[in-house]
Amino acid sequence: MTKLYIMTINEKLQQELEKVLSGQPWYGEPIYAILDKVTFESAYERTGRAHTVVEVIMHMVSWTEEVIDRLNEKPASLPVSGDWPQPGEPNEKKWKMWIDDLKLVNVNLLQTIRDFPENKWDEPIIDERETEPVTSYKELVYGFIQHQIYHAGQIAVLLRAING
Repeated sequence: MTKLYIMTINEKLQQELEKVLSGQPWYGEPIYAILDKVTFESAYERTGRAHTVVEVIMHMVSWTEEVIDRLNEKPASLPVSGDWPQPGEPNEKKWKMWIDDLKLVNVNLLQTIRDFPENKWDEPIIDERETEPVTSYKELVYGFIQHQIYHAGQIAVLLRAING
């Protein structure tokens, strides 16, 4: 008789995040493959009034840090580094650092998901803002994954506009 293995919520969420970061997501290229196409020059190029790629990357890093904080039971708020941190003047060293930061915070998030108590996924996050609907920890991570997919698509469209 074959033994059936049922994945834990931790494993499902980890797998979903890994898929959109570097796996084979259904919708197309994973985030890291899209970022591999970004050059230092294109990262800072502005198309109309849209955010630059570097601004989007910094936004993604900020919200990854905020999700880690929420999973560590800190009250929900805006990210410590801000919603849309400003990158300042173009700097190739900083650009490479932000890409490394994005990868590092995702490693930290995956570890936080791995270690999160399985029985707490359906509990509400700590949110005292009274301006947002309170969500569960599981919904937080699924929503975050959707957020990152959205911004990966945004980066892909920006690259298409910049590079033709």
